Amino acid sequence: MNIALVAHDAKKKLMQNFCIAYHGILSRHDIHATATTGRLVEEVTNLKVHTFLAGHLGGVQQLAASIEQNEIDLMIFLRDPMFPKSHEPDPGNIMLLCDKYNIPLATNLASAEILVRALDRGDLDWREMYKTV
Repeated sequence: MNIALVAHDAKKKLMQNFCIAYHGILSRHDIHATATTGRLVEEVTNLKVHTFLAGHLGGVQQLAASIEQNEIDLMIFLRDPMFPKSHEPDPGNIMLLCDKYNIPLATNLASAEILVRALDRGDLDWREMYKTV
């Protein structure tokens, strides 16, 4: 599966720790991320991460295009709902696209852990359920 990772600045360390904790699961999948998040995850996990541009430099638009082209299967967007900075990506469009294209989306640590554990159990073979005949 193609898993996309995005984290606001205040959540980047949390994303690193999440990826360390779930390295075994994540290593069996293709990881995509905005530039800084991807670099930070690669540094601490040695996971191969396909990186888009930085979120505020077009990375979120690249990610959105990947969602629209059916290239993302699961999205983890650890956002800072209380103090987002002006240069940080707005999660609204990504959330809308995940809803539109039926992409499982986690926006906090608890939901990210649930999704990754479900992925590990094989519970997220959801694309099979939505295939049209």
